[in-house]
Amino acid sequence: MKRNARGRASHRPHSINNRLASMRVAALAAVVVTASGALAGCDDRQVEAMKQTLKAFWDAVKPDSLALKGLTPGVSTIDDVRRQMGKPETERRFDDASRRLEYPRGPEGLKTWMIDVGPNGKVTAITQVLTAENFAKIHAGMTEDDVRRLLGKPGQVAVYRLKRETVWSWKWQEGGVTPEAYFNVHFGPDGRVSTTSRSDVVRGH
Repeated sequence: MKRNARGRASHRPHSINNRLASMRVAALAAVVVTASGALAGCDDRQVEAMKQTLKAFWDAVKPDSLALKGLTPGVSTIDDVRRQMGKPETERRFDDASRRLEYPRGPEGLKTWMIDVGPNGKVTAITQVLTAENFAKIHAGMTEDDVRRLLGKPGQVAVYRLKRETVWSWKWQEGGVTPEAYFNVHFGPDGRVSTTSRSDVVRGH
């Protein structure tokens, strides 16, 4: 189990779990209702495309307990991962034929999962990367790709033209008094990390 910067195991409070679950269900219900109306009068190809769109949406927002259900390092294969979690945000291939699949957990998710797959096509590790330990590894001079490899896709990207600065932000489960926070990585005009920062999550955002 990963631990937060204060040395305590990080657990999402039930209220946050319930809120995220409710948002996911509401969003899915809205999409299904919209899709049901859109399917009327569609041909088979359009229907199949709509089904794939709905599956991709569900894969992105379904709870981690469902997304990761049955996936076991040393047993599960890359095909098992794709069936269970859908298409990854990115898939990196390495010289030794191993791969790393990246799965950010939806726009309101607090986690990003990296699934490592060995040359034999079997899962070697399942890692939640939005942790204080990983944030501490970000340092000045790193490239955007260096950061992306470590933390995955940012939830927000802000460009400040006057400051000649780009800021990537990840919402994560910090724990403590304020269970959620943003970890921010600031890039200078050369595309390299200049500094990092933390900011509070404003309720309603």
